Amino acid sequence: MKMPHFLDAYKQIIAHPTISAFDEKIDQSNLALLQMLGSWLEDLGFHISIQPVPNTRHKFNLLARIGSGDGGLLLAGHSDTVPFDEGRWQFDPFNLTEKDNKLYGLGTCDMKGFFAFILEALRDIPLNKLNKPLYILATADEETSMAGARFFAEQQLIKPDMAIIGEPTGLKPICKHKGHMAHTLDITGKAGHSSDPDKGVNAIEIMYQAVGELMKLRDQLAAQYVDPAFSVTKTTMNLGHIHGGDGENRICGHCRLNFDLRAVPGLSDDEAIARIDQALAPVYTAYPGRLSRALMYDTVPSFASRNETDLLELAEQFTGFSATSANYCTEAPFVSQLGCDTLVLGPGSIDQAHQPDEFISLDYVNPTINLLRHLIGQVCLK
Repeated sequence: MKMPHFLDAYKQIIAHPTISAFDEKIDQSNLALLQMLGSWLEDLGFHISIQPVPNTRHKFNLLARIGSGDGGLLLAGHSDTVPFDEGRWQFDPFNLTEKDNKLYGLGTCDMKGFFAFILEALRDIPLNKLNKPLYILATADEETSMAGARFFAEQQLIKPDMAIIGEPTGLKPICKHKGHMAHTLDITGKAGHSSDPDKGVNAIEIMYQAVGELMKLRDQLAAQYVDPAFSVTKTTMNLGHIHGGDGENRICGHCRLNFDLRAVPGLSDDEAIARIDQALAPVYTAYPGRLSRALMYDTVPSFASRNETDLLELAEQFTGFSATSANYCTEAPFVSQLGCDTLVLGPGSIDQAHQPDEFISLDYVNPTINLLRHLIGQVCLK
């Protein structure tokens, strides 16, 4: 299938629905989109591999490679989008609409539209003269479990020197971001009539003690793990949701707390979980068998660029922006597990991500294509 020009490629990419959702009713496969991208890249001479991602609902990763040898450059992005609220969109989410120098559609900004930029950048590059390999990766389920990136990191199929993840950063290099984990804490008490409290065990009262220990830990982590590169410089913990009991005249038999933690680089996931369990240990001891903590879903580690190959300097030189940080999460910690220098850097504004009438400004077109050509030339042709 011959590769179309930029706007037509963009239109066809947006026209393929690839919603990721925990709700099976609206979750969608990304296979058709990857097959289309693969056919375009194959026409340019890339070797294409499309692999099923385990423990997903018919989701796949695409890896395209051209050139031989070690190292090279990886251009990566996720192929899925979030769901959309039909009642809040003025435009058809799956029909690319150009208006007022903007492209509207689901995924135009976050972020499968990035593949149209990659394809356009490849047009004027002598791909038969590469000295190092060029890879293109399209992952699955970034918007939910990040299963695609996790699986790709486990496979260790390639060892590029550098990687760019094209999330919408306004073309500003993101060299670090916080991690994210979410926990459920369950307290099992013993229900009974409130007129005789000694015959029951009040789960809310136990939770009160547990919350006190978590708040002490929150303050300790905030003081110990600080990074001035972030707009919110400290590691944060948020007690987000609590529910317990079923009536004012009954002893509460069960109480649940959901909380999250966002760590700056320097606090690993394993250490954070160990600190949480250590903080709760006195309550566990006082009420044996009544506390249970579990992750709500797999963690996303914090990320910091290695910058062993001058990728940071190249990105700053080509974009004109100094590297910065982000409080949100990306696939960067998993891509970085390939052993490559990794940056998050792409067109569009994060302010448009997950919003009704998502769009990307056409002002990003030429700067992004030029940036990609510069990077490919510097890493794979020089």
